[in-house]
Amino acid sequence: MRRFFRWLVGVPVAAFVIAFAVANRQWVTLSLDPFSRDAPFASIDMPLWLLLFIGGFIGLLVGWFGSWLAQGKWRKAARDSRSEVAQLQRELADLRTSNQRIAPPSNDATIFPGGLI
Repeated sequence: MRRFFRWLVGVPVAAFVIAFAVANRQWVTLSLDPFSRDAPFASIDMPLWLLLFIGGFIGLLVGWFGSWLAQGKWRKAARDSRSEVAQLQRELADLRTSNQRIAPPSNDATIFPGGLI
């Protein structure tokens, strides 16, 4: 079912992206020099669709990185919890081994005034 919905959404999105790229084939000049319009220092010619796709991709990367940074406190809390659980498990194992050395378990039934326990 999930695969069906992926195709249901993916095919129209892919058709839109292809139509967008075909409709925006003209070449544009991307200039990074704000002072010289006629002979820019840093410029590149590329199709408009490529410029927009690169911008969208860079936006995705910046958003991913920002989200990753914002979730750092949760990753740190998970790391701290895992180390605390590991420490407590080691302490529990040590206590169990020291308890078995002190009083080994016996299978004998103990008789109390109230009966067998």
